[in-house]
Amino acid sequence: MSLRLTPDADAEDLREVVRDFLARHGDTETVFRGIGSGGWDREAWRRFAGELGVVGLDVPEERGGAGATFREVAIVAEELGRSLVRLPWFSTAVLGIGVLLHGDAPDLLAELASGEVTATLAHLEGFDGWDPDTVRTVAEPDGADGWRLSGTKTLVVEGDTADVLFVVASIEGAPAIFVVDDGAEGLVRRPLPSLDPTRPLAELLLDGTPAALLVGGARSVVPKVLDRARAALAAEQVGGAAAALDMTVRYAGQRVQFGRPIATFQAVKHRCADMAVQVEAARSAAAWAAAAAADDVGELPVAAATAALVCGHAYTWVAGETVQVHGGIGFTWEHPAHLHVRRAATGAALFGTAATNRDAVLDHLGV
Repeated sequence: MSLRLTPDADAEDLREVVRDFLARHGDTETVFRGIGSGGWDREAWRRFAGELGVVGLDVPEERGGAGATFREVAIVAEELGRSLVRLPWFSTAVLGIGVLLHGDAPDLLAELASGEVTATLAHLEGFDGWDPDTVRTVAEPDGADGWRLSGTKTLVVEGDTADVLFVVASIEGAPAIFVVDDGAEGLVRRPLPSLDPTRPLAELLLDGTPAALLVGGARSVVPKVLDRARAALAAEQVGGAAAALDMTVRYAGQRVQFGRPIATFQAVKHRCADMAVQVEAARSAAAWAAAAAADDVGELPVAAATAALVCGHAYTWVAGETVQVHGGIGFTWEHPAHLHVRRAATGAALFGTAATNRDAVLDHLGV
């Protein structure tokens, strides 16, 4: 397994292309303009997903994807973390593709990989994480090969806008993954209030909603998809932390107090140095998780949990320090610094809290 902490030419070419696109279509003005708009820029998404081909990066070529690895997925996640622009990439390319890599739906996989269709995973029913033994959403047979789902799902990323919903429901106590189409009978989507306006969450109410069975063995598949999500989120958090650090260093060099830039003050230098240490530690942890996901090795669960711990803490801490150095303007809507605080806070609990990820690491170590 290669961590690839040193630059890889092809990977850095991808990074440059994605960063250039986001500089033009996901700058700070675009991010602020998108907050509260109720959706994303459809044209930007079409070009990002279709022209750049960043949705199906780790889908094998014979299945309609680019045939790359999860390392390339992590690069896109990192650059989106730097931008914070709202695009349904995470829900589609990480969660949706993650599910379809374990299912048999070639047409749907091709539609997601091309960006024509967006998707997300609805697996949670509360705030205590996913437990296969406590899935309360039920699936009842409907005709020869159809199903109807009843229950409630919460904290669904892009759940209010996704074209396709992959819903975890129970068949006589055994969890399975079903496909629910947009506009299905008995489906109600409710946007949830969220600290992070750039990553909307939703609650799904299903009342006899028609669905198609996709994966019968959700007990083993869902944890794999969640490990993939933690690895991608860790890369995103690295990008966000790096952007916050860059923002802080730039501001410290421009902000003048007592006749000199605050970057010359020893206390500010120490803060920036500590932030840089946190970013590099997070980068190493995220690289391990990405490598484990790319090489399909048995250590992905512990690598993903470790990255979630390290990167979640680093991003939260760096984002907080960013606001401290910026002073009053850092937590106003005139400046994007607080957006990193918001993204860090929600991301740190989205696919497991620090406590649950710590327990996963300790279990792996036999402690």
